[in-house]
Amino acid sequence: MTLLRVARDMDAGAVGAILSEFIDTTPWMPRIHTRAQDLAHAARMIGFGWVSLADHQGDVLGFMARNGEEIDALYVTQKARGQGVGTALLQHAQAMSPRLELWTFQENTGAQRFYERHGFTETRRTDGTDNDEGLPDILYEWLREKT
Repeated sequence: MTLLRVARDMDAGAVGAILSEFIDTTPWMPRIHTRAQDLAHAARMIGFGWVSLADHQGDVLGFMARNGEEIDALYVTQKARGQGVGTALLQHAQAMSPRLELWTFQENTGAQRFYERHGFTETRRTDGTDNDEGLPDILYEWLREKT
């Protein structure tokens, strides 16, 4: 059974490894930071209290970093993709907030389909000059439907 929980300091290695795995296995994604920097970034996000994990018997399958209404990161290990881990993390965030926003790269068509399936709508595109990677990106927004 997969448990969603708040990340602890000792989870930084697993979170950093998930970030590195995505970069290392995504052909269009440039590596602009070292793996050590990925780990340090993971530790910072955890220190801010932003990170929720999907944990299966001590094995971290994915994580989401959320700062209020902004989703800073949502990544799932390759072995756990397509098993509902990302959906569980995203739905947890949607239950906690009436509005969410996030950026994804234009090259990341899988992420775009995922977010659109979960009710996010595109609000803006950029040429990438304002992000570290220099890749064109898309801003998405989700609003809870009023009932």
